[in-house]
Amino acid sequence: MVRRDRSLGRRILLVFLVVGVVIGVAIGVMAGLQRRLIYFPDSSPVPPAGRVIDGARDVTLHTSDGLELGAWFVPAGGDAQLDLAVLLAPGNGGNRAGRAGLARELSRRGLAVLLMDYRGYAGNPGSPSEEGLSADADAAVQALTELGFPPNRTIYVGESLGTGVAAALQARTPPAGLVLRSPFTELADVGARHFPWLPVRLVLRDRFEVIQRLASSSVPTTVIYGDRDSVVPPQLSARVADAAPVLVERIVLPGADHNDPVMFGPAVADAVLRLARRVA
Repeated sequence: MVRRDRSLGRRILLVFLVVGVVIGVAIGVMAGLQRRLIYFPDSSPVPPAGRVIDGARDVTLHTSDGLELGAWFVPAGGDAQLDLAVLLAPGNGGNRAGRAGLARELSRRGLAVLLMDYRGYAGNPGSPSEEGLSADADAAVQALTELGFPPNRTIYVGESLGTGVAAALQARTPPAGLVLRSPFTELADVGARHFPWLPVRLVLRDRFEVIQRLASSSVPTTVIYGDRDSVVPPQLSARVADAAPVLVERIVLPGADHNDPVMFGPAVADAVLRLARRVA
């Protein structure tokens, strides 16, 4: 009986050791490859701006760490120009060519637009990281200032991962207004929803803490999200709206998932325009 107990004890210990090794390996893999799970850049070069959007032109962003990044500037169109620009901080996938439709919608509403791409996207040099994306956004602000749109004449629009970029940017350099489309409270909360079996909060390096960055903000803010979002749970976006110190508008798009066309279309552009008119 004693021998059986000892044998059973060894087996249980072995099972725990194996499980521990498997979990340890999984954590190690996630720690080493986590940025591949966060950033999905389309690194293909994009065509010249004017070939995609009438009147648009290519501009170069110069980052503090010496990178030169391609971007597009779209002048305001339409009859009722507001002398305001939109800085669009994109999500974690694709490149600026995929945001051309939204840029056209904003331009038709009298807003100039800077479509930036982060390092590692659209043929840009470098590899994405939270620190790197912050430097890229700072460079975009500088470029817009040189184009005649300083921060107090600019609305930052962040989409998905870009809400983390825009929230941090507004804390460093406050704009006229802020629009957060499909925001999350912090990136770890999204990771914990998608990988509940991993200690995401312990190993995640790029945090993108949106609510924390908004805590002391005095910037008028609009929050937009779909109630069927399968990437960023709508509850997280709702918490961001609840926490925004100067919430101008909360827009919940019924039946909309994270990347549905409505999330890049007229409803979003109209929301930006309403905020622009308020802060103009």
